[in-house]
Amino acid sequence: MKHIASALSLLCALLLGAGARADIVNVYTSANFAPLMLGDGRGIYPDLVAYLNRRKLDGVTFRLIYIPRKRLQVKLEDGSLDGIVIGMMPEWLDDTAQNKYLWTAPFATDRFALVAPASGAIDPALPDTLGGKTVGVTLGYVYPGLDDWFVRARAQRNDGVSDEKNIEKLLLGRVDCVIVAESMARYFIRTHQLGDKLRVRAMPGPGTERRFLAPHSQAKAHARIAPVIRKLRNDPEWKRIVAGYE
Repeated sequence: MKHIASALSLLCALLLGAGARADIVNVYTSANFAPLMLGDGRGIYPDLVAYLNRRKLDGVTFRLIYIPRKRLQVKLEDGSLDGIVIGMMPEWLDDTAQNKYLWTAPFATDRFALVAPASGAIDPALPDTLGGKTVGVTLGYVYPGLDDWFVRARAQRNDGVSDEKNIEKLLLGRVDCVIVAESMARYFIRTHQLGDKLRVRAMPGPGTERRFLAPHSQAKAHARIAPVIRKLRNDPEWKRIVAGYE
């Protein structure tokens, strides 16, 4: 009887452990720049995951995990991603019809901006000012609507590992200007007190919408968060959180 009781106890522990693991939803991001992700664990994405956890959605715990963009892309394409993704846009993944993946409503709107020395004459609205200039872009990023702009500007792309590294290259004079998310540029300039050195100009074209993406295998997780994200922008609590990064 003691052996049977021990076996039953072990089985219960294994079942409980499996249940606990099933209640964790991995939330992946390839973003590694402020204000989305800060080095001290804060940032818009960690705060949004914490916000979801406070909602206690059917007892699920959401866990934010960083993953490099290339690996994320591979896992999405081969169907091996065991979670959902925060901060994506259908145009970045050739899914404008939103059929390949499940998408939430946007929780933030951003746009690409050109950052250049404040003393220069570079203007994205005047492509002639960029002839022969080097423009820092982030390796692996997609810039919807800007391919024609690059052709007209006759600018040379210079790949960097991140938006922040590109701005650092700009400050060192290794590129003439950079294209980054406007929210990132303004946050970086404000926190590093670079308003007298750098100028931010909005790029032509539509803005970017940040959404949650879920593979169809994660339909249950998508169904849990979609109603919350739909109402997010009107929530005073979330508005206060976002205001801290502006």
